[in-house]
Amino acid sequence: LGRMKPVIVVHGGAGRIFKEREEGCCAGVVRAVLRGYNVLKQGGSAVDAVEEAVRSMEDDPHFNAGCGSVLNEKGEVEMDAIIMDGKNLDSGAVSAVKCIANPIKLARLVMEKTKHMLLTDHGAQLFAQAMGIPAIPGEKLITERSRERWKKNLEPDSNPEEFQKDLGTVGAVAIDSEGNVACATSTGGLSNKLIGRVGDTACIGSGGYADNHSGATSTTGHGESIMKVVLARLILYHMEQGMSPEIAADTALDYMKTRAGGLGGVIVVNKAGEWAARFSTKQMSWATVKDDNLHYGIYAGEKHIKPVDEALASEREGF
Repeated sequence: LGRMKPVIVVHGGAGRIFKEREEGCCAGVVRAVLRGYNVLKQGGSAVDAVEEAVRSMEDDPHFNAGCGSVLNEKGEVEMDAIIMDGKNLDSGAVSAVKCIANPIKLARLVMEKTKHMLLTDHGAQLFAQAMGIPAIPGEKLITERSRERWKKNLEPDSNPEEFQKDLGTVGAVAIDSEGNVACATSTGGLSNKLIGRVGDTACIGSGGYADNHSGATSTTGHGESIMKVVLARLILYHMEQGMSPEIAADTALDYMKTRAGGLGGVIVVNKAGEWAARFSTKQMSWATVKDDNLHYGIYAGEKHIKPVDEALASEREGF
């Protein structure tokens, strides 16, 4: 059997990354990609790897997912997440969940322990309880920054649209040594969103899609626009027509911009292990490991490369 060389790509959200947060976002995606890559290197599955990478970013307050999620109009955290296995098109998702640390873990349990694909709000909470996932106080997920932003957005002359420019979602895509692909995406959604709002993240084909026959993708950006064009599936469609990951991503993002007026970003891996990280926003934090090299960047055209062993060594010192 021709063994695939595993590849993993992660993103920490497309939009505008404020100067003082760049370093933290960069470190966060690098840490996440190295954790996911470790799983693959030890023979773990693509699904295990993307879950691990996304969990790492949910736990990192720099990102709008898990701890650090933005607040809805009532000042609460409501989170969405999805995971998908390209082998058999199994998928699990949760929407509008509160008071758990890692929605991606719950999404995976929905995929593996139920006959359903998407559980929401109260039902998702009951399922989490049944699965023994500890509930944590909602305040534990709220950072000072999220609360500040929420307050600012409540002011009568505020323009929440302005704040939506730093849209955060986190995601990962991977191909393992067996040639199976997977994707995972997780988010706190839009700042000051209506209670019960569900964006693209929890929707299969929009927030992510994975199919061994073509590849896997995870998206970030303006959720409503992403849903209008079913962005993740659209990119895979372009790859099925013979486009490279990069051209497929650019073509789909371009269509979303012209047709729906929306900006966003995507990470892609195809069944041959070729990858792309593309965005139409000003910035997107991303990182990938392929052929024992770590690549990462935040700005368009920016790419840093270092040997993965060196990166792992400096991570260990940092822990």
